[in-house]
Amino acid sequence: KILWQKSLHKDHPHEAGHYTASLASNSPVTDGERIVASFGSRGVYCLDLEGKLLWKKDLGEMHSKHGHGEGSSPVLHGDVVVINWDHEEQSFIVALDKRTGQQKWRVARPEDTSWATPIVVEHKGRAQIVVSGTNRIRSYDPATGGVNWECGGLSSNIVASPVSADGIVFAGSSYDTRNLLAIRLDGAKGDITGTDQVLWSRRRGCPYVPSPLLYDGFLYTLQHYQGVIFRIDSKNGEEQGGPFRLAAVTEVYSSPVGAAGRIYVTSRAGITQVLSNDAEGKSLATNRLDDSISASAAIAGSELYLRGEKHLYCIAEK
Repeated sequence: KILWQKSLHKDHPHEAGHYTASLASNSPVTDGERIVASFGSRGVYCLDLEGKLLWKKDLGEMHSKHGHGEGSSPVLHGDVVVINWDHEEQSFIVALDKRTGQQKWRVARPEDTSWATPIVVEHKGRAQIVVSGTNRIRSYDPATGGVNWECGGLSSNIVASPVSADGIVFAGSSYDTRNLLAIRLDGAKGDITGTDQVLWSRRRGCPYVPSPLLYDGFLYTLQHYQGVIFRIDSKNGEEQGGPFRLAAVTEVYSSPVGAAGRIYVTSRAGITQVLSNDAEGKSLATNRLDDSISASAAIAGSELYLRGEKHLYCIAEK
């Protein structure tokens, strides 16, 4: 049942987009009191849970590489919403007051187009905003925008977001450079490229479009965006079982998710293959929806939400 819906902006696109994308590829974010939705060049909008517009912010026009469109989603931390704006002109990362939309800080980035969404990492009582970009990954102070640390080794055309747990950040790419890095946060400061802050790296099973899944101590990565999944021990970067060829799944843009001891991988064709979370990677189920799906699944309690091109789906036990 639709409780409310609201049209926020009407416009003509200023540039082309990828044939699989839309003008609303970015995912919204909520703190339970307000919803922040970024439509990139069409603006950032904040609404309350009743659909009332609280504020809007125009960040200008984004000019993406190859006209592939926009996709980085906003993230919330404390009183700020952070948006990464990597494109073919002056790139930047910006923090807005989540209550008013006023700019708190804005920092230029020496980047061209990327589509990765930043993540918030809490480590030893301190938060940092970590975002992958062209050739390197950086950590920012959410209060000031200052760079905490940065590390080279990634490629161009960054789509996959990093993941983190237990004081380690994992980031990878496979467009023109294949690399998957494990970065120790303790002691990370300044440029840590090539130092022992990088616990391990590998050039096999590196992500491109889908972000890695870090689940129960293992990284699950899709090869490029094909139906081949790797299971990597997050402690040492070694494969533990696999790689597994997914018989039912081929082209994959959405990131895998894990729940209840299972791994869920959804393809652009609307097929979800369910795997066991172990070294055997058994196929437990194959589920089909009559829709095309590029967005990653969201899990809330015992419910799985999938956003297709035609419908929003909620999957749960009866």
